[in-house]
Amino acid sequence: MNRFMNPLVMPPSESEPSQSWSIQIKAILTDEAARVTKLLTGAILATGGWVLSRGANDAGVVNMLFEFERQQCLEIYTMLIVAGLDLSPLGHLKLTELCQCTRNHFGDCRAEIVSVDLEINAYPAEIPQVSQGTNETL
Repeated sequence: MNRFMNPLVMPPSESEPSQSWSIQIKAILTDEAARVTKLLTGAILATGGWVLSRGANDAGVVNMLFEFERQQCLEIYTMLIVAGLDLSPLGHLKLTELCQCTRNHFGDCRAEIVSVDLEINAYPAEIPQVSQGTNETL
C-alpha cells in the first residue's frame, strides 16, 4: 500500500495550505465617506466577501479590512473604482497583478482568500467658503 492509499495521509495538493494574498491599498475619496463606506460594504458582501472591520477617524481617514475569494478579484477591483475611489498607483499595480495572476491560474486558486487593508483619505469635494467681512458661509 502506498502513502496515497492511506486514509490518514492526504495527497500533496490537498495537504498543502492554500496560498493567500494580503494587500494594503491607499485611496483618496472626494465624496461623502459614510455613503461610500456603506456602498463598499454592500458590494463586498454581494460578491461573497466579508468585512472584518471598518471605521473612521476625525481626520477623514476610513479604514476597512475585508476578505474575499480570489476568484472574485476582478469584481472587487471594479467595485472599488465604481464606488469613486482614486486608488494609489501602487494599489492599481497590486490589484492588476492579482487579477492577471488569477486569470492565468484560475483553476489553481479556488480555495485562496485575499485580505485587503484599505485606507481611504476622504476629502470633501467642496469646502464651504467663509466671507471675509462676516462669519457667514457662502
